[in-house]
Amino acid sequence: MKRIGILGDIGSGKTYVAKCFGFPVFNADLEVAKIYKNNRKVFNKLKKELPNYFDSFPIKKEEIIDAILSNKRNLKKIIKIVHHEVRKKMNNFLKKNKHKKLIVLDVPLLLENKINKKKDILIFVESEKSEILKRLKKRKNFNMKILNNFKKIQLSLVLKKKKSQFIIKNNFKKNSVKTRVKEIINNLI
Repeated sequence: MKRIGILGDIGSGKTYVAKCFGFPVFNADLEVAKIYKNNRKVFNKLKKELPNYFDSFPIKKEEIIDAILSNKRNLKKIIKIVHHEVRKKMNNFLKKNKHKKLIVLDVPLLLENKINKKKDILIFVESEKSEILKRLKKRKNFNMKILNNFKKIQLSLVLKKKKSQFIIKNNFKKNSVKTRVKEIINNLI
């Protein structure tokens, strides 16, 4: 099984690119949303660590936003608690898909949390900053302060691009991305 790690800026289209591969995708953002909705253990840990922000289950996005905006250290506390559960879900995904030719990891903090392995194929999704901002502003609960807090804990895009074996330029036109994905798959298989 070859593992592909998708890297890039927030809002660059990493999730779309990951789906284009047509192989099983582990989407960490989706798993985090499920954890907030279904995992009472995580809620209890967050409530214990940050009692002023979390008071009812399931966890609401507004509570997370309030916690992050009120103190920049809260983001790291939240990540530490949630990351453990995400890693468990990823390990289950890897076991379930161990006989697949390729699997795709759509994990925003892949390098930062040292989730990648040395043999992983890293693909950097590159997009114009103006297009990214346009897309982010359309998202529900978009908040520039939160975006900046997340960017502070991420490695630089220059470093991520440098570590990548492939680059996909995402101009948000489906055909160009799908063509490049096919080229990469043909190169790998």
